[in-house]
Amino acid sequence: MSVAIRQVTIRGRVQGVGYRYWVEQQATAHAVEGWVRNRRDGCVEALFAGAPTKVAEMVALCRHGPPAARVDNVTRETADEDALKLRRAGERFSVLPTI
Repeated sequence: MSVAIRQVTIRGRVQGVGYRYWVEQQATAHAVEGWVRNRRDGCVEALFAGAPTKVAEMVALCRHGPPAARVDNVTRETADEDALKLRRAGERFSVLPTI
């Protein structure tokens, strides 16, 4: 099975609305590994790794977000396995501190 790894940046009203925890729930439900974190510039950054169709579904879901969010833009880039090392030890998906 091939593995896709994508890093996404989500801009809009995405902080203070439960976006990171929503991403964590969606990633768990879709069997996707990775992490999510807030950035000080007001955006949310996430990394998804897994089956290409599941990763694509996660990127598509990020374009809408949880009910209180307003997503203005989602950018997507290919990433490598080294980016997964930011996860906490023993976790498949981590909510990381703000950078």
